[in-house]
Amino acid sequence: MALLEVSGLSTSFAFAHGAVKAVDGVSFTLEPGEILGIVGESGSGKSVTAFSLMNLLDPPGRVTGGSVRFKGQELLACSPRQWQALRGDRIAMVFQDPMMSLNPVMRVGDQLAETVLVHYRRTRAQAHAQAVDALARVGIPAPRERMRAYPHELSGGMRQRVAIANALINRPDLIIADEPTTALDVTIQAQILYEMKQLVRETGAAAIWISHDLAVVKDLVDRVCVMYAGRVVEQGPVAELISRPLHPYTRGLLDSLPTPAMRGATLRAIPGAAPALAALPPGCAFAPRCPRARPACAQIPVETTVRGRTLRCFYPLEAA
Repeated sequence: MALLEVSGLSTSFAFAHGAVKAVDGVSFTLEPGEILGIVGESGSGKSVTAFSLMNLLDPPGRVTGGSVRFKGQELLACSPRQWQALRGDRIAMVFQDPMMSLNPVMRVGDQLAETVLVHYRRTRAQAHAQAVDALARVGIPAPRERMRAYPHELSGGMRQRVAIANALINRPDLIIADEPTTALDVTIQAQILYEMKQLVRETGAAAIWISHDLAVVKDLVDRVCVMYAGRVVEQGPVAELISRPLHPYTRGLLDSLPTPAMRGATLRAIPGAAPALAALPPGCAFAPRCPRARPACAQIPVETTVRGRTLRCFYPLEAA
């Protein structure tokens, strides 16, 4: 049995002028010990997908369809009490900005210990010992001293490590990381990516890593979902998807990455901009920016399987 089975997940935001569908029929599975990457431009629906999986949407957002099964349990039918037991214990999330998820007036050690005490019967001394161990596992030097620090006393990289430690402290089965390295410099980013991969392998947890950058996830994840305008347009093993993309959007994301061989050359950016979800073009949402668009693209492409990958495109690149 898969750890996580997402089928036809749809999320909408209701406004006075009508509903806007931010996530439209997203489906994927996740096995224990596997890392899944979700990539795409800003506004593609990556973060809304993560918040939908965690039941953290605020009105006017709400899940309008689909199924999310975690270890066989339907999460969309869970009560608030059931979610309180799941979050921070069996399912954990690392947010993009640690200063938004860490309490600025609580010491780091007290925050980590609280995550333990909410879910388990431990003495405060046992919870603090578990917190020290969690900080050490994410590569924080002198973890006992850092336990007494407040979040503002730590660097951005250290704060993000604390946030990851907070997610890992109860050894969850699933970790969802929403662009946690976006604001960090490349050296710290590489360290955290390496540490995250090692921790997932050591603990046996599965992870979903959300990013706008294929270059970030290519050495971290096992499989990739490429999202555009709320839909998964291509999904498959990371090595195959990067070496031979089938969807023109995936190809455009890869072509826009700088390489040493391109020194002095102009980056090949995808023309135009992602459409507003409230005013999607008819048919394939990527058609106005796609060099392969044809009259058939006026229809919404159905999800098909090509070379072992799921794809939404009438004219995949392998046909060229």
